[in-house]
Amino acid sequence: MKTARIALLLFCAFSAAAAEKAALRAGTFDPPRQAPALALTGSDGETLELERFLGKVVVLGFGFTSCPDVCPTTLAVLAQARKRLGAQADALQVVYVTVDPERDTPEQLRKYLALFDPTFLGGTGAAERLAAVRRAYGVAAEKKQQGASYAVAHSSSTYLIDRQGRLRALMPYGHSAADYAHDVELLLRE
Repeated sequence: MKTARIALLLFCAFSAAAAEKAALRAGTFDPPRQAPALALTGSDGETLELERFLGKVVVLGFGFTSCPDVCPTTLAVLAQARKRLGAQADALQVVYVTVDPERDTPEQLRKYLALFDPTFLGGTGAAERLAAVRRAYGVAAEKKQQGASYAVAHSSSTYLIDRQGRLRALMPYGHSAADYAHDVELLLRE
């Protein structure tokens, strides 16, 4: 009887630890919902639509190539996460949508993103179209004058979209490559 009780306690403790380990580290959308559609000009010269990536996990971020800190940090972390995935890396697609269409041409996005990982894709388009995509995802962006130039203050979280094109999680800025790799691996197992 005592042995059975100890075994049951150990089983419960192990199950709780396994369940905790299997949880996404990003904030989840519960229930998941279809990711809002987008149709932008891709940095690869093709139309950038999420349907292109069905069967892959997509990490969707918003930023701009002149960003001094948050954007390059996020992209570097995503490049590290992709490396951590090893053989599974091809099942991940990073998509970065500009909040600065005045400066971020498809060519500028392609060159910039290639500094982090040549598989990363950027999206741009008319300011109105980009504003509609940001609204659909709840992303804020505001142009701020800085002398003769400007910067763009913007939301810094990224979205995790599963293989079926559903929004699964929102990863706040500051998470590690290990957190991204963990969550992508969980979504790939589904």
